[in-house]
Amino acid sequence: MPVYLDHAATTPMRPEAIAAYAEAMGVVGNPSSIHSQGQQAKRMLEEARETVAATLGCDPIEVVFTSGGTEAINLALKGLYWARNGAGDSRPRRRILAPGGEHHATMDSLEWLERYEGAEIEWLPLDAEGRIRIDAAREALARDPQSIALLTYLWVNNEVGTVEPVARLAALAAEHGVPVHVDAVAAYGHVPIDFTSLERAGVSALSVSAHKIGGPVGIGALVLGRSASVVPLVHGGGQQRQVRSGTQDVAAAVSFAVAARAAAGELAAERARLSALRDRLIAGVLSAVPDARLSGLPAGDADRVASNAHFTFPGAQGDSLLFLLDLAGISVSTGSACQAGIPEPSHVLLAMGRDDRDARSALRMTLGRTTTEADVDALIAALPAAYEQASRAGLAERTTRLGH
Repeated sequence: MPVYLDHAATTPMRPEAIAAYAEAMGVVGNPSSIHSQGQQAKRMLEEARETVAATLGCDPIEVVFTSGGTEAINLALKGLYWARNGAGDSRPRRRILAPGGEHHATMDSLEWLERYEGAEIEWLPLDAEGRIRIDAAREALARDPQSIALLTYLWVNNEVGTVEPVARLAALAAEHGVPVHVDAVAAYGHVPIDFTSLERAGVSALSVSAHKIGGPVGIGALVLGRSASVVPLVHGGGQQRQVRSGTQDVAAAVSFAVAARAAAGELAAERARLSALRDRLIAGVLSAVPDARLSGLPAGDADRVASNAHFTFPGAQGDSLLFLLDLAGISVSTGSACQAGIPEPSHVLLAMGRDDRDARSALRMTLGRTTTEADVDALIAALPAAYEQASRAGLAERTTRLGH
C-alpha cells in the first residue's frame, strides 16, 4: 500500500465531507436569488459559514469565503495595503513587514506589491529554529510606525513546523496601530484558533484553507475583523460585505463546514496521537540515518506542530531522495519550490541561516489523520537505502556542475 506523508501539501478528503459535497451539489439555487430555491441555498451557505466561524472563534459575518488559502492571503495583503494607502491619505504607508521564510503565497504577493504598487518590503530575520526574531520585529515596528502599512506572518511555518508567538507579535504591532494578517493555513486543524482573542491582541485578518483539514480543494476563508478595512480584489455583485464579489459555492462551503466541524472535534486527540507518531518518526530517522539533521525545534517541543518532521540529509539532494522514496511507494516533500523543473534551495532554511548545501538537502514528512505507525515504520525502513543512493547521485551531480 502507498504511504502518504505529505499532509501539509493536502490531506485526503474526509468521507463525510465528500458525501456532504455530493448531496449539496444536487441543490439548485443561487444564494443571492430571492425565490424559495435561492433562499434554501442561502440557508445552507450561511449555516456552513456559522459552522466554520465556530471552529475559528469568530462571528459568521467575519468569515469571507475564498477560492482557497492563496486568494485569502492575496486579499488580506493587497486589500490591507490599498486600504492603508487610500485616496486622501496625508502620507503614504509603503512599508510592509514580513519574516523571511513565509509561504510563496505571501512572498509573491508582497513582491508584486513592491513591483507594481510601490510597497517597500522589510524581511524580518528568523532564528535558527525558524522563530521570528522578536527584537527585530520590535525595532522595525518602532521605527517610523506611521510609514507601515501592515505586518504579516505565518502562525505555523509550513516547512519546518515552528509555531510562532502569534499574540505577542500582534500586541507589538497594536502598540503602534499597525494592522496584522496571520497566515493560519498550516495551523488550522492543528492548533486551537480563537480569532476573537487574537483580534483583541491586534490581529485584523487571518487566512485558512479547507483542503488542509479534509475539505475540498478550491475553498478557503479570510477571517476579517469587523473593524478591519480592505479593498477588494474582485468587483461585481458586492457579496460578502462588499469584500469578495461573485456567486458563492454553496456545495464547497457545506463540505468545508463538515470537515471543519470534524477537525475541531478531534483536534486535541489528534494532536496527542500525531505528536507521538512524529516523535517516533524523528527518532527512527535519526537512528536510520545518523547524519540526518532535524530542522526547527526538537521533538516534543510545545512550539513544534504535531504533524511536522523536517530534516536535512548531508551530501544528498532532497529531490533525489523524494524520487527514490516515491519509487518505494512513499510520498514526502522537499519543502522547496520548483520553478520550471529546476529545484531550488529551501528559502525557509536559508532564512534560518543554513547554507545552500543544507537548503538543497531538505526533506519534509507531514502526518495527518490517516497516518499510522506502519506508515512511519515503512518510511524508516526505506530511508537508509534511498539516502545511500541519493548521496552517490548527489555527489556525481555536483562534480558535473563544477566541471562546467
